[in-house]
Amino acid sequence: MAHKDFSFDTRAIHVGEMAEFLEGSKNEVVAPIYLSSTYARKEVKNPGFFQYSRSQNPTRFALEQRYASLEKTTYGLGFASGLAAEATLLFALLKPGDHVIGFDDLYGGTKRLFHQWEEKFSLQVSLVDATRLLPWKRPFVRKPS
Repeated sequence: MAHKDFSFDTRAIHVGEMAEFLEGSKNEVVAPIYLSSTYARKEVKNPGFFQYSRSQNPTRFALEQRYASLEKTTYGLGFASGLAAEATLLFALLKPGDHVIGFDDLYGGTKRLFHQWEEKFSLQVSLVDATRLLPWKRPFVRKPS
């Protein structure tokens, strides 16, 4: 039976978990948090799947598998910060000339990202007063200060 056939609850608990019955293993049922930055290689020219934590590590790999399973898709992505996730999403979806509308009380890092990208990528950015959205009308849109 494929993981996608399991219930949501089962996938939320078990996908990404692989018991290791290798010599020296502790036979963990739940994936441990790996803090190492580099991983051992049997041969220098064959690094294996895990090479360096910033590119991939077992902890994030398990998390991303679980995300994908819960969303019933092929891939899931994990990020070190919310701003890293935002930047990835914006790079993937926006193109020069697009108009971004956001709330005026966004996280400061998000506002800075918008300001930096506004000129650099020819985006139009408007931040709106989220307390005055119904009915939303153009006069409530104001340029970021």
